[in-house]
Amino acid sequence: MNGLSTWIINTFGGVLTKEALVFVISMTPILELRGGLLAASWLNVEMWKAIGICVVGNLIPVPFILLLITPVFNWLKKTKIFRPMVEKLENKAMSKKDQIEKYEFWGLVLFVGIPLPGTGAWTGSLIASMLGIDFKKAFPAVCVGVAMATVIVTVISYAILGQVW
Repeated sequence: MNGLSTWIINTFGGVLTKEALVFVISMTPILELRGGLLAASWLNVEMWKAIGICVVGNLIPVPFILLLITPVFNWLKKTKIFRPMVEKLENKAMSKKDQIEKYEFWGLVLFVGIPLPGTGAWTGSLIASMLGIDFKKAFPAVCVGVAMATVIVTVISYAILGQVW
């Protein structure tokens, strides 16, 4: 399991229920739904309960990213302290824009839905926002992508790796 997931579980495990831990992991950038479902499997959270928790946790930040990240980044770029960090994040996100820009809705679905490093709802939403993709198109695409990732990662977490733990 990812080091960040392990840290969250070890740090908050005595305070939060295993379901709350899975929820927090699912909301965390980089880990997102993928990390949440893996952690849920490892923590023996019932599969159907884990799916609901992870999907909700992963989708909660999406509208905020789609609607607010550009103005927040523009404001942060006006400061000497945050400008380099924001520019690095923007450059990293925009380096992955090709398939989204070319196919828009379906490109965003595939980007979010195929669980590879550097993809997911957070990055997909960031790129969609930076490309100016309308919220009414971007949010449903991210939702479909999250559903696709849910199926793939549930099979990996519960059917394949669940046999190993």
